[in-house]
Amino acid sequence: MGDARVEFRSGDRLLGRPVAERDGHTFRLPLGDTRLDRDARLRVTAGGKRLDATAPAPSARLRPLAPETPLPSAAPEAPLPANPVDPGVPGPYRTVGGEYVLPSVSLPDLPVPVEMRAVVVGPAGAPGKRPVALFLHGRHATCYTPGTEEATGAWPCPAGTREVPSHRGYLNAQKLLASQGYVTLSISANGVNAQDHSLDDSGAQARSSLVRLHLARWADWAANRPSAPAAVRKTAPADLARVLLVGHSRGGEGVNRAALDSLSPPPADRDGHHGPVRWKIRGNVLIGPTIFGQNPAPDVPSTTILPGCDGDVSDLQGQIYLDGTRGVGRGTALHSSVYLVGANHNFFNTEWTPAQAQAPASDDFWSGETPDPVCSPGAATRLTAGQQQKAGAAYIAASARLFVGGDDRVRPLLDGTGRRAPSAGPARVLTHAVGGHRTPAFLPDSSTTVSGSGRLCAQVDPDAERACLNPEEGGASPHFAAWDASPEPGRDSVALRWDAPGKPVSVRPSRPVALAGSDALALRLAVPPDSADTRFDIAVTDASGRRAHLGRARVDGLPGSDRTASVWAREVRVPLSAAHRAGLDLKRIVSLELSPAGGAGRAWLVDGWGWRPGTPAVRPAALPRVDIGRLTVDEGDSGVRTYRVPVRVSGRGGGQVRLFVPGPDGEEVASRLVTVRPGRHDIDVPVEVRGNTRFGYDVPHDAFVKAVRGAVVGSHRGGVTARNDDPLPAVTVVPVADDVTEGGALTWRVTLSAAADADVIGTIGLLPVTGGAELSTADVDPEWLEQQIGEVPDPAVPLSEAVPGGLSLWFSVPAGETGAELSLPTVADGVTEPVESLRAALSLFDGSWEPVPGPEFTGRVRDAA
Repeated sequence: MGDARVEFRSGDRLLGRPVAERDGHTFRLPLGDTRLDRDARLRVTAGGKRLDATAPAPSARLRPLAPETPLPSAAPEAPLPANPVDPGVPGPYRTVGGEYVLPSVSLPDLPVPVEMRAVVVGPAGAPGKRPVALFLHGRHATCYTPGTEEATGAWPCPAGTREVPSHRGYLNAQKLLASQGYVTLSISANGVNAQDHSLDDSGAQARSSLVRLHLARWADWAANRPSAPAAVRKTAPADLARVLLVGHSRGGEGVNRAALDSLSPPPADRDGHHGPVRWKIRGNVLIGPTIFGQNPAPDVPSTTILPGCDGDVSDLQGQIYLDGTRGVGRGTALHSSVYLVGANHNFFNTEWTPAQAQAPASDDFWSGETPDPVCSPGAATRLTAGQQQKAGAAYIAASARLFVGGDDRVRPLLDGTGRRAPSAGPARVLTHAVGGHRTPAFLPDSSTTVSGSGRLCAQVDPDAERACLNPEEGGASPHFAAWDASPEPGRDSVALRWDAPGKPVSVRPSRPVALAGSDALALRLAVPPDSADTRFDIAVTDASGRRAHLGRARVDGLPGSDRTASVWAREVRVPLSAAHRAGLDLKRIVSLELSPAGGAGRAWLVDGWGWRPGTPAVRPAALPRVDIGRLTVDEGDSGVRTYRVPVRVSGRGGGQVRLFVPGPDGEEVASRLVTVRPGRHDIDVPVEVRGNTRFGYDVPHDAFVKAVRGAVVGSHRGGVTARNDDPLPAVTVVPVADDVTEGGALTWRVTLSAAADADVIGTIGLLPVTGGAELSTADVDPEWLEQQIGEVPDPAVPLSEAVPGGLSLWFSVPAGETGAELSLPTVADGVTEPVESLRAALSLFDGSWEPVPGPEFTGRVRDAA
């Protein structure tokens, strides 16, 4: 039970996100009108990682320009200079703690109430009101059976099991912050984790509501301290005007939404918190976060920690918390990306860490039979759990000190300046940033002209000619994390590729850009993993044609493997002093030139900015907010009805979003830019629903949006769902060949009483035979058996016992047809045996994916002699 969402794909095409069944291991996806070719390359993925196949062979690695030109080995970089101020050093205060439990709360779309539980750690004896840090864990198992390895996603936890205390997993970071004067609380969200699988936003709004309900209680207690629980009264009073939110995995997306909702309230009927906002979010820390909506809060400073060995959210999609803010808000909020080499997803939380956790826990990075050179335990670059937790706490504290405390001396640890915190121990930590005192300069888009040894490339596009990274060449980049649409317009970079030194790439925006007032030009440049010493000469030209060589920059690749997302940009800065000496008009720069100084190579320019030191004050802009809802309607028996996707625009002012609407078959996605203002109906998505009397599954007609400029998005996805209101056809089974000699195929025909609009799916459950010998796994075609269960048991077992819990064979009756044949091929084994038989029961799945029992039937197999 992890944080990344499971996705079904046909090749690179997203078919949809299936719904988890009660067992937590079975997923279903109604296809509606979508049709699959028989040769469709079906894949199951989560976080960019394939779940239905083994890891790719080493040959799939991101290759250099030519196979005969190997990448130079990446020698370990020298340690970065130590920052003069180390925020990971404990402070002067003694810490105290406790836990509170309040009555559970009901949240929209969650059938079962959610717990209100938190562990509190704060300073003792600290003067005045103290800033607050709230932690929210991610999606993990909710219940476990003590003394066993059994953990589930049930809620509430059944008798004999206990709640997994995920909220107690950040005590080390809480104690560090508390020693420095922060009041900290870490809240439990098991009730959300158990119920978020069917929500369009995967629980982001529910988690936001939970965060804000806790903050509201703290606001009540601040006004009436005697009414607070004992754990709260133990510590110093809280200052809710200075709040830092820390979220791990789906908890990261939850606190991002909480920060957004605190500035731009969500629709009241979708929100679990009602009342005034009596707190101020000063910043977010997001640890290995999901961002399914790709809707970051643009005007709330943030630090995103990307674990280099993340085996759960393995595409490191949290990078979008930076990249997705560009041009959306005011641009003064600093958004930092902290790449932590050798860290996995789980070990930031001690309750998800083996030997530290009360409940069953594991390393989320899967090494398999082939150890990974970067991330397998014992690799030189892999961190231990203790090292990872210590580094994580140090950078949480750095964010608190900068965003809440306003101490600019720790900014170099977060903004790409290249400093290290000695308290983070041996961890190799790399950073870059957007926002702060940066001015936009070279941000590639469709209007950018690229010439020379480079091209404008699409970050998300299945077309290898357009894509920044060719899927056939392997490699993954957090900057290019996929979303709900592919191709996705509006996300561009510059791909550089050269076969000799001195072959420049020119990048020319559609209009002149201003670097006046900046000290340096900051570029985010990525190179292939494990490459070393890629150097570029960097020059700019102004509108009058004057050109200045600014300097030379070196970029090294990150440690990477086939299983990591390591094409991550390094921030390089070159001073603008040479441009001043050459007399360039820095208010009118028209082009950037990158000239590689070495042999053949590749690189990607994410963007370029004018940079100067300091951290500006952040004042959130008043932006319109867009929320897409979902309307569910019965299809009816006849006629055509037109419905509209519910869209709400709130807030103030005008902004621009990009609207995406999949076609009827789900394959082609149309998109357009829309200017939105509250009180208008700028987004209009009509949906036609045709009634009939044939069974089918519910058909979703979706729409989704992304902020482009001057707007924010809450619920990014919704639509109109046409609910099937027709009964499942009756089913009969008749034998075609149910008494065969070995080597023949047992065959039956399944017949429906009427054709359906969708494939009718069912299973054949093999039952123990009540009399005589049962057909065994040695009596059937081994290739067929391996296709069914992935292996051929040795020694042979009765067919009904081929897998724990009993063998079930899946089948389908295609849409528009009334029958299908079921066949079980046997083999002649040359062994004298009695007549062997099988007993089976058929079940069909209804529109709610509940099994509907059907008839039982039998078959017999005789010796060939």
